[in-house]
Amino acid sequence: MSDSTTFSERQLVDFVVREARLLDEKRYAEWNALFTDDAIYWVPLVPDQPEGLDHTSHLYEDKLLRELRIERLKSPRAFSQQPPTRSLHLLQTPTVEPADPARPGEQLLRTVFQYTESQGDELNTFVGVCWHRLVVEAGALRIRQKRVDLINSDAALPAVQLFI
Repeated sequence: MSDSTTFSERQLVDFVVREARLLDEKRYAEWNALFTDDAIYWVPLVPDQPEGLDHTSHLYEDKLLRELRIERLKSPRAFSQQPPTRSLHLLQTPTVEPADPARPGEQLLRTVFQYTESQGDELNTFVGVCWHRLVVEAGALRIRQKRVDLINSDAALPAVQLFI
């Protein structure tokens, strides 16, 4: 990790579960505070996409873009949120993956998920694998990257209203 603090496997798993709960409870500011200042929230467009900066992605959001989306979601004038969208994350138990020597100080967690958004009479379900790259900053776990690999990422997908 990036400082002397270490976390148990249980603490790492609990962190990922708490992150999903914050989203389902629409506690977006608390959720966004889990990220490092340089963190990326990324939903690749194609399977095995090597990176998101030079390739088209469904979502590739830095701190500013996450903050803008959170502000839009809070606005009573956000037409796309009439009626408001709700979400639910169903998570398989996250697994702590082997450390990557090329990324010292990071812990990688893999979580199989099913994510459902509900808005009015519509339900949209997304399934895939979520990858959390976690680091320690000032003694606390933080997300350096959240990558969401959808099983059908290369299909024509409906708009994701919230955060997977």
